[in-house]
Amino acid sequence: MPETSTRGAAIELENLSKRYPGNPGPAVDNVTMHINAGETVIFVGPSGCGKSTTLKMINRLIEPSSGRIRINEEDVTRMDPVKLRRHVGYAIQASGLFPHMTVAQNIALVPKMIGWSKTRIRERVEEMLDLVGLDPREFHGRYPRQLSGGQQQRVGVARALAADPPVLLMDEPFGAVDPITRDHLQDELIRLQRELHKTIVFVTHDFDEAIKLGDRIAVLRERSHIAQFDTPEAILTNPADDFVSGFVGAGAALKRLNLTRVRDVEITDYPTVTVDDPLQSIFSLLRSSGTNEILLLDKRGRPYKWLRRGDLMRAKGSLARAGTLVYDTVTRDATLRDALEAVLTDSAGRVAVTGRRGEYTGVVDMETLINSVHELLEADRLEAMAHQHDLEEARAAQTHAEQEGNAGEAKA
Repeated sequence: MPETSTRGAAIELENLSKRYPGNPGPAVDNVTMHINAGETVIFVGPSGCGKSTTLKMINRLIEPSSGRIRINEEDVTRMDPVKLRRHVGYAIQASGLFPHMTVAQNIALVPKMIGWSKTRIRERVEEMLDLVGLDPREFHGRYPRQLSGGQQQRVGVARALAADPPVLLMDEPFGAVDPITRDHLQDELIRLQRELHKTIVFVTHDFDEAIKLGDRIAVLRERSHIAQFDTPEAILTNPADDFVSGFVGAGAALKRLNLTRVRDVEITDYPTVTVDDPLQSIFSLLRSSGTNEILLLDKRGRPYKWLRRGDLMRAKGSLARAGTLVYDTVTRDATLRDALEAVLTDSAGRVAVTGRRGEYTGVVDMETLINSVHELLEADRLEAMAHQHDLEEARAAQTHAEQEGNAGEAKA
């Protein structure tokens, strides 16, 4: 990203409410919240609790009935809503791309509306495609129907960011794609946010997604009443009440795997060859590496197949039918939970780690992940012991105070 990229803006919601005619109560009732500049805040709650309505009031796709919204201390409830929306990125489920426009035309939409020059728009489109991991030469002229669901969502994010807004609103943007694609899109958003430092407000009904993506999570009850607004760690280890505990669910320690990234653990190197290498050199590498398998990379350096000695013996001069295809990979921004799920579905207990364009960067194995799980569980156990000790000390102090009080009354 260029140095001139606009960073995030603080958002202030003050007594925000939405009432619809004919309904006895408000859909959103008196929400007050401060979102820091450059922060990713997740709204999570049951269906119909008002989280999407609250999100859409920030860019006034839904007009508030009462209350104030401030972005960088400017009261946007008094601003022209069309002008406001051109300065707030918005990404929704199933991308919302215009089917009759090419990828480039979709991304260029808002920059064109606000009067950017053709040269600047063309450069920005290429920059945005590259940012979300799509080759501009390959995707520039395609139409949405020619893209996979995951590619459409990437273009949707690129379009939302095209005019360099300080705020990005995301309404269940990854809800319509398959689980593997969803994991990769989440990783991509984490990587983008590390580069861009936008203020992101993200709606989901998936608590695991909230833990993975959020700097803070707002757990919302009916009418968007805030049950708890805190960091993922705090909500997992100290839920405010039974309602929040219901969202956390069982296995809080394992959910904490969503807080640790692959980049935080040891990534090991692995013997690799490419599809262009002759069979004899592949045999030689297997013999000298001391391992029972090697990783075959395609022409772009992406993981393609795992090759074992027996596979090569049966290859008979060709790699076309040899080895096991690599079905799943993780990025450095993937969580340990993503990596553990990938490793558990792999008979050999390891998963390849890739860069932003899918290129091979290393391997994470089962032993590394299990050690990390043990460390998290031990940290939870020590924290629980410390919490219990604090409770016992508080009870003892209260009992002592009561006894002293009773003794004073007896003397009187």
